[in-house]
Amino acid sequence: MSNLLVPLITAYATRAKANFIWKTQRMEAVQEQFLLQLLRSHQGTELGQKFGLSQIRSVDQFRDRIPVLPYSSYEPYTDRIAKGERNILNPDPVVYINLTSGSTGKKKQVPVTRRFQQTLRKADLAAMGFLSEALQQRGTSFGKSSLTNSVVLQGRTEGGIEYGPVSVGSIRQGKRLFNQLMAQPFPALLIADILSRHYVCLRFALGNRQTRGMVANFPMLLLRTCQYLEDYAEPLIEDLAQGTIAPWLKLEPELRSQLNRYCTPQPQRAAELRAILNACGKLTPQMAWPELAYTMTARGGTSDFYFERFPEYFGDLPSFGGVYGSAEATFGVYPEVNQDSSILAIESGFYEFMPLTQPSNRPSEYPTTLMPSEVKMGERYRILLTSYSGFYRYDIGDVVEVVGFYEQTPLIVFRHRLGGLLSSTTEKTTEYHATQVMQALQQEFNGCLEDFCITLSEQDFPARYLVNIEISAGQPQPNLQQLISRFEYWMREFNNPYGTVRSSQVPAPRLRLLAPGSFAQVRQRQVDRGMFDSQLKFPHISEDRRFLAGLPILEEVELATSVSVS
Repeated sequence: MSNLLVPLITAYATRAKANFIWKTQRMEAVQEQFLLQLLRSHQGTELGQKFGLSQIRSVDQFRDRIPVLPYSSYEPYTDRIAKGERNILNPDPVVYINLTSGSTGKKKQVPVTRRFQQTLRKADLAAMGFLSEALQQRGTSFGKSSLTNSVVLQGRTEGGIEYGPVSVGSIRQGKRLFNQLMAQPFPALLIADILSRHYVCLRFALGNRQTRGMVANFPMLLLRTCQYLEDYAEPLIEDLAQGTIAPWLKLEPELRSQLNRYCTPQPQRAAELRAILNACGKLTPQMAWPELAYTMTARGGTSDFYFERFPEYFGDLPSFGGVYGSAEATFGVYPEVNQDSSILAIESGFYEFMPLTQPSNRPSEYPTTLMPSEVKMGERYRILLTSYSGFYRYDIGDVVEVVGFYEQTPLIVFRHRLGGLLSSTTEKTTEYHATQVMQALQQEFNGCLEDFCITLSEQDFPARYLVNIEISAGQPQPNLQQLISRFEYWMREFNNPYGTVRSSQVPAPRLRLLAPGSFAQVRQRQVDRGMFDSQLKFPHISEDRRFLAGLPILEEVELATSVSVS
């Protein structure tokens, strides 16, 4: 049954792609229709009545009358939705609440309805159609994929609404579809323990010799899965041969019993894998799955750094971005493999583009925006979203670059989040986190720091945090070992995920004392590259491993493993 359904799903996705392409040729009309239909459906909601949506008859009226508001303006409404109140932002019942990662501060709640899900799924299906076409051109086809995402719910709200990360809600709502497309049974994704879930997913995927793809939200996570495959190849093969699941894995008895029902001995497949392991001394995805045809993971932003390691595990397999999205929205549909740009997802939202430098003749609540047809290739913009989530002209904080057009529709590349983001694995340290940490250190060490910038090491994998500091003129040098110890303490306090990854994956941070005047040099470099001095904002975190290259380092210390951080 499953083998028959994959071609049917592929055919459906191909039709969705063709329909999407047709709409990209009529982009302005499609966007206008999307907006006006949304406004009609939402005009009776509490916020719809407040904004007078029933009186809006055109795109221009919408842009003139509806303000651009931060999430804090929506938060009282989303809090009420979480308590079970209805018809607040959405006319339809809210079936799930997406939680953002909190990368720019407090986690945000995004209400999800069936209608909202349907608009996002259009982008998912179109992307699947593009991938299928790309694979056919390479003489292969779409098939079952290995996925290791958790689908464990974070909880239920006071009003009984399930909530958690967007991927959890998406996979759970599309369980029937995912069951046909995944190389492991759905219950494997219900394992809470990270290592155990990866191990079990790999154990089942290895049993499927025809596995065609590997999927993860971020390239770093795919590399982590590859490391697990290499580290646990021997027990994985043994479990495959015996039809078992390793007893040392952290599994709830009921879940283990459920997963055991999917297990059957596969001695022939195990022998094939063991022969590869013995001959090569390791097991990589390309060795394990001879029909592996693609990886699917986020592109743009900082992904390129990790893609440099992909040939080690995947050879020259194409990488596909799928869709460019977040908890709040889907912004783009990728039309090609090995490409960072995506087509604006015009079936999934109404979009405006805000130039990074705004004219001063309009209030910030009503910024000058450009429609998709007005953007210029090579320019970067903040992207505003209106969608069936119930958010209007919402500024998510993403900065995108327009790199071309697909028919009439912009091709966009995600460049960065406003304020920056730092992740060795998945901890998502923000400039806000870093500022809180360094303010606490300033208080503890009597304001001795002239400036700082936190970067990531180039040689370590996963990368370690490099805390680059400059001492203020006339201030005595503090005890650097004490300073890095307190840095560790406050990082764990202000960014809980950092503590999690530090305990299991990320090497100890290292403090680097830079020579006086170092940060003045960095600022001058930015000016020399064309940034106006009046707009200069020094980044206190940077994913660019070479951001501080060439600056003299006076002293370097690493966090002592024996130092207490409590």
